[in-house]
Amino acid sequence: MMRMLFLSFLVSVPVLAQNLMEERIWKVSARKKSIFLDSGVFHHNSSVKNAGITAIRSSSATGQGYERVVVDFNTPSVPKLYGHISSKNQKISVDFFDAVITTGQPQLKASKNVKAIDFINVDGKSITMDLSMKGKSSFDIFYLENPGRLVIDIR
Repeated sequence: MMRMLFLSFLVSVPVLAQNLMEERIWKVSARKKSIFLDSGVFHHNSSVKNAGITAIRSSSATGQGYERVVVDFNTPSVPKLYGHISSKNQKISVDFFDAVITTGQPQLKASKNVKAIDFINVDGKSITMDLSMKGKSSFDIFYLENPGRLVIDIR
């Protein structure tokens, strides 16, 4: 009986897991591409250690057609990161490795696209940032250096 339960569990686990074979996977670059995606997995490999998230801010200019959300770091570049865009959940999640929040939990003032932002301290060495959207959105993600900034353009 115990074996049957265990086998049933093993068979059901892949149903709950993220299927990377069906997701578009791309590497975050240091330049804006103006390619907006509404789902997929993204990553950036970095050797930056002890990165501190100092602020998060947003802006939008008339005529741009998108809102820009910027995560500021106290290091010359952004840390290693892994992210997922879920169109089903209208959410983007980003894991920052070897990073901490250096001030109180950063908040966005007024955003036309972002409903809520949450930072979760995973293990004292990693931070997960969840941006919940007000509606269906697509994203162009890139980073800037000196100082390090992760830029998320939302439309």
